[in-house]
Amino acid sequence: MSSLSKGVGKVEVSLRWDPSPLGEPAHDLDLVAATYTVDEPHGDPAYAVHFDSRSPDGTITLTRDSQTGQGFGADEVLTLEFERLAATYGRVVVGVVIQQRDRRRAFSDVNNTVVRIAEGPTELWKSTLSEVPHSTAAVVAEFVRGESGTWLFHETVRGLDTDPEAFIGLMGRN
Repeated sequence: MSSLSKGVGKVEVSLRWDPSPLGEPAHDLDLVAATYTVDEPHGDPAYAVHFDSRSPDGTITLTRDSQTGQGFGADEVLTLEFERLAATYGRVVVGVVIQQRDRRRAFSDVNNTVVRIAEGPTELWKSTLSEVPHSTAAVVAEFVRGESGTWLFHETVRGLDTDPEAFIGLMGRN
């Protein structure tokens, strides 16, 4: 795990992948962010942002939601504004999950997957999820509020074998 000592303010998480081969069902990957309170940083999330939604206070927004991986650039984009996040929140976990509609799909079944985390023009972290090829979901980042109030970024890749609904409940547990 690494962190930035100066803290992070506004971060963009982007996800892209190649569309399914012609004639095959579409691959649908989703970015998910779960927010945890200071009192329960590893319990159930206070709220989750996923499937084209935003946080109640507007500090975490999923601005692009693809169901096929088609198009140019990022297929999904999640914006996190930590400088505006209320002091009651102390941890935000970000993950990627594959929709399991007609059969089980793992990251090894999806071509050219790339997750990128950046603050402005500075890339903080990038992965192809090759570390977890047989997983259907993965935690890819953890942001924790430090004692001074600054938010610290910790890179992580932790694979899980679960569906999107269960993933939200599991992603913040260690």
